[in-house]
Amino acid sequence: QVQLVESGGGSVQTGGSLRLSCVVSGYRFSDNYMAWFRQVPGKEREGVAVIHFGGEYTLYADSVKGRITISRDNAKNTVYLQMNTLNPEDTATYYCAAPLSGRRDWSLSPDKYIYWGQGTQVTVSS
Repeated sequence: QVQLVESGGGSVQTGGSLRLSCVVSGYRFSDNYMAWFRQVPGKEREGVAVIHFGGEYTLYADSVKGRITISRDNAKNTVYLQMNTLNPEDTATYYCAAPLSGRRDWSLSPDKYIYWGQGTQVTVSS
């Protein structure tokens, strides 16, 4: 059974930082790319960042480039999202996601992913 468990969300002021973690079990973690998404009630889920299974390649949404960094530790089956210079527009529930094992057409489109965590709330106040 594949499980993704996020942690690290919270409330910060504008300009603050947070580091999200997602621990994955029951999945060939080191063989697959991983992604982070976010969603605000009433809006579509938005891709934030994706990382290649080896960690060498990453892809970011334009809205977070330069402020957010995705990384992974394959020895710990964990993917991270370091978020700096946060602003109120970053307020959302953040989800980590994994594709069907072996899939290689990585992207920031949510339809590429079939496994999702329960989400962690990030709130940025002005």
